[in-house]
Amino acid sequence: LRTAYFGELHVHTMNSPDAYQLNVRSNVRDAYRFALGEAIDHSSGVTIQLSQPLDFIAVTDHAEYMAILPMLADPDSELASSRTARALASEDPEQVRKAQFELLMSMGEGKPIDALVEPTLRNRIWEHYVELAREYYRPGEFTTLIGYEWTSAGGPDNGVNLHRNVLFRSDQVPAHPYSSFDSYNPEDLWQWMDQQRAAGIALLAIPHNANLSNGLMFSGTQTFDGRPMDASYAEQRLRNEPVVEITQIKGSSETHPALSPNDEWAGFEILDDLLGGTGAYSEPRGSYVRDAWLTGLKLEEDEDYNPYRFGVIGSTDSHNAASQMEENNYHGKIGDADGTPEARRGGSFINKHHIRYSASGLAGVWAESNTREDIYDALARREVFATTGPRISLRVFGAWQWPEAVLDAHDWVEQAYRDGVPMGRELPAPNGSAQAPELLIWAVKDPASAWLQRVQVIKGWLDKGQPSEQVYDVACADELTPDPVTHRCPDNGATVSLETCDFDKHRGDTQLKTRWRDPDFQPAQRAFYYVRVLENPTCRWSTWDSLRTGLPLATDVPPTIQERAYSSPIWYRPVADRQLADTRQ
Repeated sequence: LRTAYFGELHVHTMNSPDAYQLNVRSNVRDAYRFALGEAIDHSSGVTIQLSQPLDFIAVTDHAEYMAILPMLADPDSELASSRTARALASEDPEQVRKAQFELLMSMGEGKPIDALVEPTLRNRIWEHYVELAREYYRPGEFTTLIGYEWTSAGGPDNGVNLHRNVLFRSDQVPAHPYSSFDSYNPEDLWQWMDQQRAAGIALLAIPHNANLSNGLMFSGTQTFDGRPMDASYAEQRLRNEPVVEITQIKGSSETHPALSPNDEWAGFEILDDLLGGTGAYSEPRGSYVRDAWLTGLKLEEDEDYNPYRFGVIGSTDSHNAASQMEENNYHGKIGDADGTPEARRGGSFINKHHIRYSASGLAGVWAESNTREDIYDALARREVFATTGPRISLRVFGAWQWPEAVLDAHDWVEQAYRDGVPMGRELPAPNGSAQAPELLIWAVKDPASAWLQRVQVIKGWLDKGQPSEQVYDVACADELTPDPVTHRCPDNGATVSLETCDFDKHRGDTQLKTRWRDPDFQPAQRAFYYVRVLENPTCRWSTWDSLRTGLPLATDVPPTIQERAYSSPIWYRPVADRQLADTRQ
């Protein structure tokens, strides 16, 4: 009946060029050791360690110049005599500066230095990643998924985030990764993935930081290269990208206040500055997950295809070989750039975005066992959820009619799988007596984190062809009940001390479980439903920094946050729409 496993699908080591340039010297072995609960060194001189081990991890170093910068600095490597290595080792600062600039520009322009991407060299580096993943894999106990990051900025001088992490189901992988040096067009990446799949290699891609894509991640009508979308485009995207990263260090990609003005929680950990402090901001429309799901409904109705039926996970994007999702145990995103409280606070305009980074997130999967195949299959079928760091277990099932006391039964999960569908799926066609979709929702707190405050259902639908959304509080802690008009729980009064960061242990619930029926259901309106769970307030990492160092509280971020979990959606299609699709088939 499946277990919730928690892991990290997006972590970088010294083998990523940006990490190495900022003095990260932790390697792939260190990343696995850290995930297993061991302490590793940080560039700031301290040791760092998770409060508890992870169940699974994917080390996803950038495919572009993967492991090349450490080799350029190694006098015993085969690249030591290369022109670039000699320039970087020069005693002339101007030669060093020019070599560093050349490396940076070659990545930005997608025109690599030939000696640094020689195929035999790339193959050998990639094989080492595969060997290390095999070495640390402990089926049933600890899973190492093999993966990498395809890092496209959308082309020269675009400066947008179209990045994807590519993960493999087994250790049968291509000779080397497909990188943005090969193409910065996501559709070319999918084409390469289809070719691998045809050769018997199972793989998927997970987009991240849609919030920084300037509207290009989830465009409403056009493909990346400006062609009109069509059914084949939607099928290829769904085949290759079943899951999207909704939360990470570089901010939340759930929704934006400009898109969801009636959602009081829409402004959570927003980072929409494209260039980290230069004043260029990402266009919200097309850059957030909820907006993409709504766009998908509109495309379904107007064009009869939907490229945006994806589930969600969280991960960190840490570049320290160390997942950074614990607010009271946060050491920044990347090496010397933000490795100390003072650096995270920043003293210059360009550095102020570090304070807006989030200690987030975590991937949750419902899988039969902790193995590569079962973790991967959970991702592929979208029975996955995201958290901003705490290990909140979240389960959601949909059906048309549940037995009245189903949640009180000892075998309610078995009944839910038998009679309904889990998150990530479409509701079956209703039976004759069905009134409205019903969700079974179960959320359990992280034993090491704050108590749960509320459970919400976010519904998206089309009203006369126009995208609409509504937030319903469906379960309240402390025996409170949602207001029938506003659909909001009363404030449970939970507090947190800014002097000690002690959070309220007398309010909130250890678990919230409910059966909810859509009170505003219209059979002719296509819709989706996903669940958001909120904890009581706790201190943000920046407040923990202030508490430990004596620095004043930051003024440009809130002192407290409400950690949360997000489910993948359950979709509904009208009966007439199903019949039309059946006729066409």
